[in-house]
Amino acid sequence: MSCEVASVNFRSLLVETKDGEWGKEALFDESVEMSVIRGTDFDAVRSSSLTGVPRRFIAKKSALRKTLRPFDILIETAGGSKGRPTGKTVLLRPNLFNASDLPITCASFARYLRVDPSRANPEYIYWYLQHLYGNGVIESHQVQHTGIARFQFTKFADSVEVPIPPLAYQNELASLLAALDDRIALLRETNATLEAIAQALFKSWFVDFDPVHAKRQGIAPTGMDDAAAALFPDGFEEAELGMVPRGWQKRTMADVSIVGIGKTPPRKEQHWFSEDPSDIRWVSIRDMGAVGVYAAQTSEFLTKDAVERFNVRRVPDNTTLMSFKMTIGRVAISDGEMTTNEAIAHFRLTANSELTTEYIYLHLKQFDFSTLSSTSSIADAVNSKTVREIPILVPTSEVLTAFQSQVGALFARLRNAERHARTLQTLRDTMLPRLISGQLRIPDAEAFIQ
Repeated sequence: MSCEVASVNFRSLLVETKDGEWGKEALFDESVEMSVIRGTDFDAVRSSSLTGVPRRFIAKKSALRKTLRPFDILIETAGGSKGRPTGKTVLLRPNLFNASDLPITCASFARYLRVDPSRANPEYIYWYLQHLYGNGVIESHQVQHTGIARFQFTKFADSVEVPIPPLAYQNELASLLAALDDRIALLRETNATLEAIAQALFKSWFVDFDPVHAKRQGIAPTGMDDAAAALFPDGFEEAELGMVPRGWQKRTMADVSIVGIGKTPPRKEQHWFSEDPSDIRWVSIRDMGAVGVYAAQTSEFLTKDAVERFNVRRVPDNTTLMSFKMTIGRVAISDGEMTTNEAIAHFRLTANSELTTEYIYLHLKQFDFSTLSSTSSIADAVNSKTVREIPILVPTSEVLTAFQSQVGALFARLRNAERHARTLQTLRDTMLPRLISGQLRIPDAEAFIQ
């Protein structure tokens, strides 16, 4: 690094926080309604969104103590799982603080850090914590307590030294990495829009049957030309599983695909598992919760010997995946060949299949999984037999072809954009330790990104 760098104790960079932004003089009642950020909300918060973050009534004392401000850093102190230690962080950027969402606090799994801006740029400290998370330093301060992984923050804060370059360098580094984050967020926002368009079209054609209802009333279906409208019937008929547009059929997932279930080798025999990306990707439910439409990255891998020894089914590229145990109904599409654990089913198609991967994905994304349960617990009701019997509507081949001609292009754009976002994320994570250490100069990093 071409600048003077001092190392200081991590705790010395923090502002001692006793009261929240609203101060003791705030006219709270005995409780106050707040947005409560949970661990599952970190990804949304990174995109400066509180979508899905619940509102809760918090006791006045807790509200005063844990009211969050712009540029606070949340750090996870409890939770974690196999392949993902505690200590994940998220920076609360100013554009997160919309008036309708205030005040904001965090759940008990995390604590918030408030960096003294006269000593360090909070964004630089956030990225340094990301660096420590990536190279295992934070994991070294993790302990298991009654089966739950906990991050020993006090020990960490008192022992870790942080390199502090001049503030100007910190600002440049933070600006560079934030710009990369913005590009990644924009790609994901674009993909959310593309998927919403595909979902809306699917719902119109195959759930609400808008074109069929229009023709039944003697009017032209909206949003399509005469050639496409001619492909739809003008009425309904009784099928085995209920009323469907005339000429269409209701089938099951086993009728339209080869339903496969994943497998987990014996956990006590760790040599079957790997963290080497050259081995075979092995998808878990948690992995599916961290992807967009396409599943590509996994936290664990299986060795080739494990796949052969335990006859773990290989999932082909561009195949729909669905979780059906514990967390029911997470859906994704495989990006490349992979395997899954036993809580995930996949629906393999052949050259003669009546439907497409995109159609099956959209169907399952809109499917009401509660209809599968005749008991009080859907988690107990859904098994491999139930998965095979999930109903699915099969339109005529002409209608499916017309539909695929529209959504196929959307999904191709989705897949490319997700790959682009993953590439940028890998680039950011690869550059981060080199930028922190000074091995990579900021101008060189900017040129490389361009």
